[in-house]
Amino acid sequence: MTPNDRKYTKTHEWLKIEGNLAIVGITDHAQSTLGDVTYIDVKAVGTFVEQGGECGVIESVKAASDIFAPVDGEIAEKNQMLELSPELLNTDPYGKGWILKFKNTNSSQLASLLSSSDYDVESKSS
Repeated sequence: MTPNDRKYTKTHEWLKIEGNLAIVGITDHAQSTLGDVTYIDVKAVGTFVEQGGECGVIESVKAASDIFAPVDGEIAEKNQMLELSPELLNTDPYGKGWILKFKNTNSSQLASLLSSSDYDVESKSS
């Protein structure tokens, strides 16, 4: 089941607000579609990315897929564990498999994101 403590995009990213940071990852649906993740590359800390802009790429045995920013923000941190263990995106996409954290996010953009129930409906139709 899709966690209801975060927001989702139609491109299968999730965003969870913790304090003044926004944590971003990919959904279980996305990791399942990608298959075994073999590599991830995220833009540098300090890079500002606009909502919908590409902030990284995930490579798997099946395909490569861009990671899009759910909201405007500055990359504050990258999940260093993914460099050594990219399979965390497959085994724990909502926990240890988080991808990056944004600071200075545009909180007014949260309203444009999907709730967990809306995402579940959207992902079943895609």
